[in-house]
Amino acid sequence: MTARDWFRALVCVLLCLGIALIGSYATVSEIPVWYAKLTKPIWTPPNGVFPIAWTLLYVMIAASLWLLWSRTPPSPRRSLVLALFLVQLALNAAWSPVFFGGHAIMTGLVVIAALAVVLAFTVRKAFALNRAAAWLLVPYLLWVCYALSLNAGIAILNPTS
Repeated sequence: MTARDWFRALVCVLLCLGIALIGSYATVSEIPVWYAKLTKPIWTPPNGVFPIAWTLLYVMIAASLWLLWSRTPPSPRRSLVLALFLVQLALNAAWSPVFFGGHAIMTGLVVIAALAVVLAFTVRKAFALNRAAAWLLVPYLLWVCYALSLNAGIAILNPTS
C-alpha cells in the first residue's frame, strides 16, 4: 500500500469513527431514561447488541468506502457512488441525534427510511464498481432495515411520544 492508500484508509476510519461518536453521544444518556420508558416491539434486541453490531458495521463501512475510493478507478460512476455514500453517512449521523437526542420518533422514522433508500441505491450502484465494497455494505443495509422496523414499531406503540 502506498502512503496515499494509508491516508485514505485513515480518512475512512476517522469519518466512520466520527459518525459513531455522534451517534453514541446522542444515544448513551437517553438509553436508561427516555428510551427505557418507551414501549418497544417484541423483536427489539437487548441494548447490549447495538454497540457490538454497530462497531462491526462501522468497520465494514470504512472498508467499503476505502475500496471504492482507493481501489476503483476515477470515473463519473465512482463520483456518483461516493456522493451517495456520503449522503447515506450524513443520514446515518443524523438519525441518533434526531431520534434519541430530539425524542422525535416520527422524524427519526423519516430519516432512517431515507437512509435505507439511499443506502440501497448506494449498494446497487457500488456493485457495478467494486463487488467487495458492495458486499461489505449488505449487512449494514440489512441492519438499517431492521432498525427501520424497530423505529416504525416504536412509532406505532408510542403514538403520543
